[in-house]
Amino acid sequence: MKAQSGYFRRQQFSRMMLVLCGVATAIVILILILILGYTLVNGISYLSLDFITQQSKPVGEAGGGMRDDIYGTFILVGLASLIALPVGLMAGIFLAEFAGPKMASAIRFAADILAGVPSIIVGVFAYAILVRPMHTYSALSAGVALAIIMIPVVARTAEESLRLVPNSQREAALALGISRWRITLGVIVPGAVTGIVTGIMLAVARIAGETAPLIFTALGSAFGVQGLTQPIGALPLQIYRYALSPYSDWQQQAWAAAFLLVILVLGINIVVRLVSSRKKK
Repeated sequence: MKAQSGYFRRQQFSRMMLVLCGVATAIVILILILILGYTLVNGISYLSLDFITQQSKPVGEAGGGMRDDIYGTFILVGLASLIALPVGLMAGIFLAEFAGPKMASAIRFAADILAGVPSIIVGVFAYAILVRPMHTYSALSAGVALAIIMIPVVARTAEESLRLVPNSQREAALALGISRWRITLGVIVPGAVTGIVTGIMLAVARIAGETAPLIFTALGSAFGVQGLTQPIGALPLQIYRYALSPYSDWQQQAWAAAFLLVILVLGINIVVRLVSSRKKK
């Protein structure tokens, strides 16, 4: 009787936890649907080909778009990725394959702290080390600020993905007499590519919508892309400025840009997941 009673309680507890997990999942999906739906309803009416292909116009002139800000967003994300991905991936490989316990613990602690630093603090830091010495806001300083945000995410995700590769693969490669670095690059990294790509995807999605660091580094520009050492516009910056403006036309453009930014992030997620799934197969 006691055994049957204990089994019944465990079964009831398991069912209750499954229900709670289902409710939590439904809440997350509902929040995503609400965000997408709200931005869609408010922004789809202004979103058009002209909005994507035309420059912004001064106050009082109807129309205009955010072509330069879209270009600026891609440039900043690409520049940040160019800086952060090699550093983050090498840090993750070092942590997973080569670092001793004490050193690995210290690096993980530092990476976790860096990942938790508010993005506005990162922007102030980039302003101090780049903007002030260069005496100008620039795409370069903004790219560095976004790269600092990316690095810990990529490093920690890469480390965890590499640790999930079975030790049997390492042992089999060592038994064949392959050197350690070739095992890492030829066996371990390909085996963890799905998790690594997922980490990169999360990092890119994180920085694509960052606004606070760009206020201190990129500043924004009404003259398009003029080079890496000059101010540059970006979708998050324009959304922030247009949303706070008293002009209804600019507010509507802010909603359209917000919807476009959400679509871009979703597109990145979908494309990367498709690529990683094919690579896994």
